[in-house]
Amino acid sequence: MNQKKIIIFTSIGLIVLFILAGYFYKNQQTTTLQKMAGEQAELFERPYSWSIGPKDAKVHLVEFMDPACETCALFHPFVKDIMMKNEGKIRLTLRYATFHDGSEEVVKMLEAARMQGKFIETLEMMFATQRYWASHHHPNPQLLMEFLPKLGLDMEKLAKDMKDPILDKMIAQDMADAKALGASKTPAYFVNGKPLQTFGHEPLKELIYSAF
Repeated sequence: MNQKKIIIFTSIGLIVLFILAGYFYKNQQTTTLQKMAGEQAELFERPYSWSIGPKDAKVHLVEFMDPACETCALFHPFVKDIMMKNEGKIRLTLRYATFHDGSEEVVKMLEAARMQGKFIETLEMMFATQRYWASHHHPNPQLLMEFLPKLGLDMEKLAKDMKDPILDKMIAQDMADAKALGASKTPAYFVNGKPLQTFGHEPLKELIYSAF
């Protein structure tokens, strides 16, 4: 066998090994995370986390998100539709991964609104108006403030509650959990501890329905 053929076969072998290594790594990562979901469930849902759906639901969907994330806004109605079509069968937990500069303040606004019982209304308002206050991934909390009074929020109380030190601890804990779970971008999804490996609407749908 001449040297050229040897080089070709060696290159093909290395490519195959690389592909196999990636496949086994993803499988190992999934197995590890699912084990963590059983042994370290708090990494996926903390006592303070916002959740909707029965605690004993067969499917637990965890989303690490950022209100300033454009992709999070795009996926929100998709996830909402799946939740509606499977009411009572899925538990959704939202966690924060504030990868965008300045998004910590936006999360604090959302949590302060939650203290007034307006969490989901505020989140949907944020997503609906995102193009005005978070253009090109640069959130401007002051611009967002102009939309919130329309929800009937007590803005003075909101501003006061945003300064609560517990919110900084909450955001830091969510970021630490995201790092521990390997969530490096938003949105990041986990279904019963299993991560969404291939990003997209259909892969997410398939992952959710495979858990029923």
